[in-house]
Amino acid sequence: MAYIKIEQFDENITAGLIENYKNSIELLGEDSQREGLIKTPERVAKSMQYLTQGYHIDAKAILNSAKFKEDVSEMVIVKDIELYSLCEHHMLPFYGKAHVAYIPNGYITGLSKIARVVDAYSRRLQVQERLTTQILTAIKDTLDPLGVAVVIEASHLCMMMRGVQKQNSVTTTSAFCGEFEKNETRSEFIRLIGSRLH
Repeated sequence: MAYIKIEQFDENITAGLIENYKNSIELLGEDSQREGLIKTPERVAKSMQYLTQGYHIDAKAILNSAKFKEDVSEMVIVKDIELYSLCEHHMLPFYGKAHVAYIPNGYITGLSKIARVVDAYSRRLQVQERLTTQILTAIKDTLDPLGVAVVIEASHLCMMMRGVQKQNSVTTTSAFCGEFEKNETRSEFIRLIGSRLH
């Protein structure tokens, strides 16, 4: 039985990207017809559409799809959410972990939806600073919680492979609103995401 890979991509976008990547390969001094490169423009065209699929995902709709009325007001934390994104300045990857918390105010959401919100915004051309606040804003606007906290720790290949070439640097960004603007609540969150309870 033959292996059949089923993928769905916009044909017009794919065709345009293939032509652009073929030209890019040739401008870099390579032979786009060389055996190892013949299918590369198509592969990259499809890869880029996958890596930027977040433009077509509504983060607020994700949260609303599993929004439940619940009378709890204790901190909910989803930590160590893997994220992969593309720096919009050099289109090189940055990757790391997001730690997200909120304090319910009558509504909770499915835990997996928090991770899906991280994906929705990270699968775009991004800067880490904006990604951090977009995640916070989506949760704040949809669940109307008492507070939201987001911390992202990431390594950027634009710093590791080019330019300053610092392989071990990690960038940390944070955004807080509501109850997390209070030192006591924010400190509890920071302590919990730094601990290994499992």
